[in-house]
Amino acid sequence: MHGPPLAGWLLVVLCTATGAYCLLRARTGAAGERRSAADDAVMGLGMAAMAVPTTAWDTLPWRPVLLAVLFAAAAARALVTGHHLHHTVGALAMVYMSVAMVPASAQGTHAGHHRPAGTPLLTGLLLLYFAAYVVRTAAAVVPVPAPAGGPPRPPGRELTHACRLSMAIGMLTMLLTL
Repeated sequence: MHGPPLAGWLLVVLCTATGAYCLLRARTGAAGERRSAADDAVMGLGMAAMAVPTTAWDTLPWRPVLLAVLFAAAAARALVTGHHLHHTVGALAMVYMSVAMVPASAQGTHAGHHRPAGTPLLTGLLLLYFAAYVVRTAAAVVPVPAPAGGPPRPPGRELTHACRLSMAIGMLTMLLTL
């Protein structure tokens, strides 16, 4: 990730914690919930790997290519299973950011200057998508009491939304530093 190293490392911690929680969540529940939690875990841990500041990976020029291949495989899996369109968009956004890192890592940064990587139009569209996702998901995090006489809300649903919200905010952060 380009940008301040502290922001990158904080994002690594956030995404690792989110991915680890999703891995734990993948051990319980119905099959669809486990699959969704596993997909969330892959995205969280993949985002953690992507968020590591570029200064920590200067000796590994093949890192962006490896990440692009891994995220392309995650996108293909998400397309094949058709589980969540959001996972597909997220994985494809990670492929895009990995590919955009290739020229940036090959050219390096000079005197602390950062040249934008990627296509501004595509980056802007992804920023809009994830900003809208953040707003929509933030509304789901706020607990709403169950209607009187209605079925109780499933426990832990807000935490699942909070994990997805934190990953979407992480995507916004990485796109902004692209």
